[in-house]
Amino acid sequence: MIVRHLILELLEQALQQAQEVGLLPPGTPTDVTVEHPQSPEHGDFATSLPLRLARSLRMNPLEIARRLAPLIPPAEVVERVWTEPPGFINFSLKAGWLSSQVESILQEGETYGNVDLGRGERVQVEFVSVNPTGPIHVGHARGAVQGDALAAVLSAAGYQVTREYYVNDAGNQMEAFYNSLYARYQQVFGHPAEMPQGGYMGDYMVDLARAIAAKEGERFLSMPPQEAVQELGRIGLEQMLGRIREDLNRLRVHFDIWFREHTLYQEGQYQQAMDLLRQGHHLMEREGATWFVSTALGEDKDNVLIRGSGVPTYFAADVAYHYNKFVEREFSRVINIWGADHQGHVSRMKAAVGALGIDPHRLIIIISQMVTLRRGDHLLRASKRTGDLVTLPELLEEVGPDPCRYFFLARSPESQMEFDLELAKRESSENPVYYIQYAHARIASILRLALERQIDYSDGDVSLLTDPAELSLIRKMVQLPELVESMATNLEPHHLPHYAQDVATAFHWFYQQCRVVSSTPGEEALVKARLKLVKAAAITLGRCLQLMGMEAPEQM
Repeated sequence: MIVRHLILELLEQALQQAQEVGLLPPGTPTDVTVEHPQSPEHGDFATSLPLRLARSLRMNPLEIARRLAPLIPPAEVVERVWTEPPGFINFSLKAGWLSSQVESILQEGETYGNVDLGRGERVQVEFVSVNPTGPIHVGHARGAVQGDALAAVLSAAGYQVTREYYVNDAGNQMEAFYNSLYARYQQVFGHPAEMPQGGYMGDYMVDLARAIAAKEGERFLSMPPQEAVQELGRIGLEQMLGRIREDLNRLRVHFDIWFREHTLYQEGQYQQAMDLLRQGHHLMEREGATWFVSTALGEDKDNVLIRGSGVPTYFAADVAYHYNKFVEREFSRVINIWGADHQGHVSRMKAAVGALGIDPHRLIIIISQMVTLRRGDHLLRASKRTGDLVTLPELLEEVGPDPCRYFFLARSPESQMEFDLELAKRESSENPVYYIQYAHARIASILRLALERQIDYSDGDVSLLTDPAELSLIRKMVQLPELVESMATNLEPHHLPHYAQDVATAFHWFYQQCRVVSSTPGEEALVKARLKLVKAAAITLGRCLQLMGMEAPEQM
């Protein structure tokens, strides 16, 4: 049960009844919302509904609250309803109902927290999608973690989710990559080849050329240059994709589909999308190029789709790709996570989707801002190896995947972030990653001790769980399904790390206040009840770590 739904229903009924019997005048309809108060003395839920009704009803908000509160009917989960200035209505939950939820968590097990919000709706989450011309850097890694966690949350909320990586393996950037690799390959064998203008200068290109030369030998030197560029380039492309896949695997990010851009041209989706735009009178020939007339759809300027040379732009490929997503594969919603440098492409992409006859609201684009690495007071900008941005392998080597996943997820995508390397490696309660995982390891040690002492707690009576520390832990645990629903609705998985930290804090306090495995005569029943609570905490915290893609250690 999601208790928030019940509280909302009770409030809506009370408001309707108050207006029907004349306690409140009819007013402007308003959304009824409830929140979790920050302070326990304000209850488990609170609503500011009277404050938001005050202007339309022309009444004192506290008076509105006092008229509504008595009309809220008793419920099996609600212990008390009361009002507080300047116009809040607060709710506290019954201790007996709270303790009974331990059994519900144990019964649901590894599916605890799942909700059926999506009802099987097909959703695609496309993220990372870095051009395979260089290694993954920390900025890409942030989007990778956000996309993967969002996909996990949506799956837990009942959506049928496809994780997808779009491989830009066509166009000018790939030609520059191919030519750069050919120059480096020639240099390996002592040929004085010059790097092409706008080529890829990083040391990783030298390493890639050496690896191919060691395996393939000099055979590309005897080929016609253009043929050598293409064949060598395809080998380099596959090896670079292999490295990208390997790096992402180390971050525990996996994709269902690696979609190749060149298939849009081979299989006709590009032409079908262009034909559809032309039929809708969205294309115009101008200055020797083909333009998407986006100004007619509210954009500030038109956009080139096909250059005068006949070569499609990246925008044209994106249009074809979204035609494939919505029309051919029939995703109900598409969520793209793009880097900050793509901010300017959002509105034109939505305009193009609309021009294809698709509701633009079905396309959601999340912009992930940049990451700055910090070691103490020192900001890091350069990579030891490439002279460019710090690569994902370098970051993983220093701090490991769990801190990467936690800290990249803990801030909303639109906010810029600093990643503190020293904090990420610290084994103390100051590091939230260590703090949360230590809580899970402590839980596991308690359950191991119970097993060693052969304590069978399957018949434990959870109604004995009445201590404030016990109830505080349960209060926090029962919020998980509600949180999953909220994160899936608002596409905000960044709340998950903070919730996991709250659960860990509640458990640590419970552990300090309540002895679990006790040898004191007469406490056998309480021990069994508390072991059930500990097992439920293991399920809840383990589920949080699983959704975040982090390890749930049994010992530390």
